[in-house]
Amino acid sequence: MTQRAVVRGVGHYLPERVVPNAEFERTIETSDEWIRSRSGIERRHFAAEGETTSDLAARAAKAALADAGLSADDIDAIVLATSTADLTFPSAATMVQAALGMTRGFAFDVQAVCAGFVYALSNANALILSGQAKRVLVIGAETFSRIMDWEDRTTSVLFGDGAGALVLEATEGSGDSNDRGILSTDLHSDGRFRDILYVDGGTSTGSTGYLRMQGKEVFRHAVEKLAETAHTALDKIGLTGDDVDWIVPHQANIRIIQGTAKRMSVPMERVVVTVQDHGNTSAASIPLALSVGKARGQIKEGDLLVTEAIGGGLAWGSVVIRW
Repeated sequence: MTQRAVVRGVGHYLPERVVPNAEFERTIETSDEWIRSRSGIERRHFAAEGETTSDLAARAAKAALADAGLSADDIDAIVLATSTADLTFPSAATMVQAALGMTRGFAFDVQAVCAGFVYALSNANALILSGQAKRVLVIGAETFSRIMDWEDRTTSVLFGDGAGALVLEATEGSGDSNDRGILSTDLHSDGRFRDILYVDGGTSTGSTGYLRMQGKEVFRHAVEKLAETAHTALDKIGLTGDDVDWIVPHQANIRIIQGTAKRMSVPMERVVVTVQDHGNTSAASIPLALSVGKARGQIKEGDLLVTEAIGGGLAWGSVVIRW
């Protein structure tokens, strides 16, 4: 028998404030049509004043626990993917731990920007396979509205805030690709490309800074690297794009999503798309899409899913899951 990390529950949370594209027309030179045609985004959510990343994460975590029929006392570890933690330290994960009333186990953050959730899933899977945890709460949460340069029309219209969470549980499997749970992972990074997507703040500058991006360069790397990592993860378990029920991609840009699906020979009818409603929520986008996909009735038990993402670093990767 083989140990597998099976999805027991999923949930998400979005801030109340919805920001349509038209709202940006008042402050910068842009339009709803321009934003839609280049990104597929129609609206996004922004956190309220005083509403932090850990607040969003805790709400998503509670929804995932409720979906799983579990309480915080049943969780051994929290792995939280974020690039917009409340403070430099302590970790946002420990703040979620406190908000849930969880006084046992351990909690830590993972920072791989938009690829953060696939990195967090891979880490959580390793904790389960090594026997260090039986149940792990895996969260992606971001408040990117706090690091936007509102005068930069090329980036400020693309991002939103939100959080999504999964509960993973150790379960015995047969060891083949018919098992439920995480079947394979594939992670990469290449620091040579740090300057095409970064925040110009931190301890080196003494300021929080703003997000900076070379959009054309990011797009060029994204489609090629996302399709490649997805194929690699599938190859590891002897599967192909034909076996995939759903691609659940990082929701950055509809053209990247379409390009990746085409390279994988998977029709868009088998891709979960939420970018139009959430914008790019970085590490939160995949768990948000998983939760929404389940709520829509798209994702069902036994379905084979491929999640893939790329972000600053560059960092990228994929995870194959049987739901």
